[in-house]
Amino acid sequence: MDAMTEQHRVTAPTPSPGEKLKGPASYFPSIEKTYGRPVQEWLDLVADRLDSQRHMEVVDWLKSEHGMGHGHANAIVAYVKAKFAD
Repeated sequence: MDAMTEQHRVTAPTPSPGEKLKGPASYFPSIEKTYGRPVQEWLDLVADRLDSQRHMEVVDWLKSEHGMGHGHANAIVAYVKAKFAD
């Protein structure tokens, strides 16, 4: 499967114009601005890691390997876990 047809296990939210994101997703605009990568990339990385690692292990990985702050890292992991539970 090539990158153009790849399905994401968890997709980034697409708010309507003027709609504010709530919960962990409320951090996503700041995460994109601060770390210069689309949220979808972070969601894909975290979804793969959660197959074999616990919540805080993935948070710690985002912090140590990517320099992410705790709140941002936790928001991404919490969002992915919540979507897996849906």
